Amino acid sequence: MRLENLKGRRVAVWGTGREAIAAAEAIAPHGPARMIAIQDKTTFLATGWDGHLAEIAPLYEGEAAHDQLRSIDVIVRSPIIGQTHPWIVEHRARGGVVTGGTALWMADHAARTVGVTGSKGKSTTTTLIHQMLEAVGRQTTLGGNIGLAALALPESERYVLELSVYQCADIEDSPRVVALTSLFQEHLDWSGGESAYYRDKLNVVMHGAEVVVYNGQDERLAAELREQGAGLDLPLVAANRPDSFHVTEHTDGRRWVFLAGEPLFPRDLFAPVGLHNEGNLCVALAAVQGEGVDCLVHRDDLARAVQEYAPLKYRMTELPDPSGLIFVDDSLSTIPQSAMFAIEAYADRPLTVIIGGSLDRAVDYTPLRDYLEQRKITATLIGVPDNGDVILGLLRDLPGITTISTGDLADAVRLSREVTPAGGVVLLSPAAPSYGRYDNWEHKSRAFREAIQATAA
Repeated sequence: MRLENLKGRRVAVWGTGREAIAAAEAIAPHGPARMIAIQDKTTFLATGWDGHLAEIAPLYEGEAAHDQLRSIDVIVRSPIIGQTHPWIVEHRARGGVVTGGTALWMADHAARTVGVTGSKGKSTTTTLIHQMLEAVGRQTTLGGNIGLAALALPESERYVLELSVYQCADIEDSPRVVALTSLFQEHLDWSGGESAYYRDKLNVVMHGAEVVVYNGQDERLAAELREQGAGLDLPLVAANRPDSFHVTEHTDGRRWVFLAGEPLFPRDLFAPVGLHNEGNLCVALAAVQGEGVDCLVHRDDLARAVQEYAPLKYRMTELPDPSGLIFVDDSLSTIPQSAMFAIEAYADRPLTVIIGGSLDRAVDYTPLRDYLEQRKITATLIGVPDNGDVILGLLRDLPGITTISTGDLADAVRLSREVTPAGGVVLLSPAAPSYGRYDNWEHKSRAFREAIQATAA
């Protein structure tokens, strides 16, 4: 569905955030018969839905919004509105259309777009692709789940978009190049279960993608691509394997990034640590190649872009401390697999991990237990509310694992100073969302850093 197809239709824009504002502004010039904005719950917005926005799309909330939906043809939903929301289910049962702003935008821009998604690694990989394309002289605009909403993006030669499952689910036109970083359980409540989540996530490749790059080391991702893409002859390109972009030992004794047998640049030019970040880098390089860039010819340009990459503020950011301990802010960790990646990066040092967040959305924490047991990890795990005790309950009997429960993050930081040996690492990697006790991961990160400062003396 294109924006122009909304002419003469009765449209509801669901939400009042940046995605909804961009959608309302983009739809209005195309002449819908009627356009309203809706919220299922009353909200108190800092900016307000008033002035021009209220003129083009009057806002209805609560049951009034529910009543209005009965006469609506098309819902343009904001990302947080899930597949299982009763109003979405009702609307579809009536024969109504559900779409999103990114899907409307992609209908006209897919041929000029690299779309990046995955359960983890999206932001790193998206930013890398953007910086590497710019380094070889390809003008690109970055957006989607990072920065500007798709419908607010300016015209550009090409685009690199980070796409969440919320955005992937509604797409009917695949980006020309799709880069897939990983596939784990996440957002099960939004999609309605594990298989539904995988379906929604991989919908991004099912509508005419010309190149589908994926992490060849991710067995779940490879299996789901084979199963869901059966009969479609998907144009798959596996990265992070010896016949493609991968990281291995060079004759100089250092680890280098290779394209098959050809060395490109040293691995340590890329600041983010961990094997998972090596996989993200390889997927990003394969996507750049998918855009027609000769990565051997441009290896110096690509090396410069990789070296200039600034790690995400809330993803495995090291915070040195006067005590000699290294505190690591991995607030963006919301699933067990991301915590496993972070633990892997620091497992060779004395390690304390602060784990837990809001309720786990039916995510299975068994993979974390299996990882700790199989890798024989030695660490102290401090559990914080709301589900820290639930996670620790699965791990208490593991050899090498010491578990401590605490009532809040500040106390966890204080305890970590007591139990972590000199030269060790204190890693905040929640493996659960921050919402509930905190506004978001940024709020949790701020609380972590404040606790570090407060306990420094």
